[in-house]
Amino acid sequence: MKTPFSWEVRGGRSLGPAPFCIFGIVNVTPDSFYDGGEYNSVAAGIAHARKQAAAGAHVLDIGGESSRPFADYVSLEEEIDRVLPIVEGVVGDCSDDELPWAVSVDTYKAGTAAAVLEAGAHIINDISAFEFEPELRDVVAQFKPGYVLMHSQGKPDKMQVAPAYDNVVDDILAFFERKLKELTDAGMPETRIMIDPGVGFGKTVEHNVTILQNIDRFQSLGFPVLAGISNKSMFEKLCGAPSGKRENCTQAATAILAYRGVEAHRVHDVAKTRETLLLAEALRS
Repeated sequence: MKTPFSWEVRGGRSLGPAPFCIFGIVNVTPDSFYDGGEYNSVAAGIAHARKQAAAGAHVLDIGGESSRPFADYVSLEEEIDRVLPIVEGVVGDCSDDELPWAVSVDTYKAGTAAAVLEAGAHIINDISAFEFEPELRDVVAQFKPGYVLMHSQGKPDKMQVAPAYDNVVDDILAFFERKLKELTDAGMPETRIMIDPGVGFGKTVEHNVTILQNIDRFQSLGFPVLAGISNKSMFEKLCGAPSGKRENCTQAATAILAYRGVEAHRVHDVAKTRETLLLAEALRS
């Protein structure tokens, strides 16, 4: 029998026990690959976050800088200006004890992380594993939020320029082992860490497929695994699905990964993903 998903986040809260965890994407950017500009205002961002929560998201994952390949850098001040009002808007809906969802911010900047955690965010989703700004490790160790440790080979503006590995799975596992030790040595509780192998972040399609084929090896580290595959460009190369028409591929891949034990899923369409995960759970039982 599968052990129910459970994960501690900031404030002593626990997500779960539950069969799965859905991160609902809330992009407040003008240039994200899927919905850039669609929610690029405070009112639209808060409304979309609430819609994701109503659809069944356990985590509202707010991002103020696109991490698509070749994306432009966003300054610390601009990122805070984009995400902080959204965090304040959704956290302020009710007291933390009553809040039915957790609030995450997708950032690699130490200053942004400190600002949103002070404002009540529960999770930091870091694409860089504190490689881009080592100070982020100290912020995480101080606040002890839920923390998503993700692998990326390089920054978004250059990560897709000829990515290469000796062995993509072995290399990422070694990276995680090193970073996990740094985190825990700094005082971060293991119970608040989740890992993400970073599909599409400094990887070719072949690398991505190999990672997903070997997802059990990442699960063997003993931490929850987050799958961030929603509407990725690899589906065009694998299945001929163009941008805007990758939902079927997303749901099929999500079902397969869930059936194989992946617990957390970061997605654009929360409602469809919830249906997919409920079905996958029923067929596992």
